[in-house]
Parts: sequence; structure tokens; C-alpha cells
Amino acid sequence: MPLDFTAIDFETANSSPASACSVGLVRVRGGEVVAMTGWLIRPPAGHDDFQEWNVRIHGIRPEDVEDAATWPEQFDRLCDFAGADVLVAHNAGFDLNVLRRASAATGLECPPYRSLCSLQVARKTYRLDSYRLPKAAAAAGFSEFSHHDALADARACAQIVIDAARRHGAADVDALAETLSLRVTAPQVAAPERAVA
Repeated sequence: MPLDFTAIDFETANSSPASACSVGLVRVRGGEVVAMTGWLIRPPAGHDDFQEWNVRIHGIRPEDVEDAATWPEQFDRLCDFAGADVLVAHNAGFDLNVLRRASAATGLECPPYRSLCSLQVARKTYRLDSYRLPKAAAAAGFSEFSHHDALADARACAQIVIDAARRHGAADVDALAETLSLRVTAPQVAAPERAVA
């Protein structure tokens, strides 16, 4: 199996995980970046207030997303790019939660993506004083990028996993996770209801 995955990063308008206002996606095939894309998103209604703290971090303002696609309008594009790949993100729990919560807020069903956290990969691969994305990416040979730009962050995240796989001799995402005693997280699936006789 080749080292294939899609790295993903979201920026949010506020503290609500459903408030996605930007996404970056990076496709990796055979350990090489083969495609990159990213765009602004108009956050779902009820989750669309921009908090000053978030704006200060990523620089995206309400007026920047006025003409952007809504979550439902861009959802197929996002899913088509990711396909059936494992999604890789730095603090994957956050980004996968954004994907699930923005989908739920707009009545869409999120595909059952598997995921791997590049933050956990970095902690098991490098010896650093901080494992924040800029430091971990620099250790992977990817520095001087625009942190909190969703596409740049996704690219940095992809580089961490590519570099870690090379260092550990892992052929694919599952092998890398196993080597590092991590797990590729399976989607949360509700337990089926049992019929009562």
C-alpha cells in the first residue's frame, strides 16, 4: 500500500466547531503532494458570528466570506477532493469535529472518514520543546509558511506525515500509525438499536 492520504485544515469564525470559514486540502499519493486546494466558506447560520480572537488568529473577516460558498454548497467539492482517503490533520480531533458539526448544523451526513493526527505523529517522531504546527513542520523540513492559512497549514501537516513515514520506513498511513503505537481513528458510529422481543 502506498503512502496515500489527504491533509485537511479548517479555520473557524468562533468557538463553535460548526463555524468553518476556511478549508485547506492537500492530496498525497505515494508520499508526494499531487494536488492542493483551499477556499473560504460562509459559516452555517447560527454559527456565523466572527469573534475578535479568531479574526486576530487567521485574519478572515465577515466581509471576506459574504460571497463565499455556504457549507452545503461546498460540501460535495470537499468530499470529492478527499475521496475515501484517511484524513490527516494537526490535532485531528478538532478538524474532524468541525467537519462533523458543520455537516450536522446544515442537515448533511458526514462521510465516515478515518483520520490520523499529525500532532501525535510529531510527538512520536521528533524531540522538540513544542509540537505546535510551525515547530513540527520545521522539523519535517517545511518552514516559513503562513500559519493559520488553512491551505498552508494542511501542506505543513502533510509534510510531517510524509517525513515521519520516511524516517520510520512506513509504507502507508496504517503502517506509520502501527509503528508509532498510534491508531488511525475510525469514524464514530452509533450502536444499532436492538429489537426487544
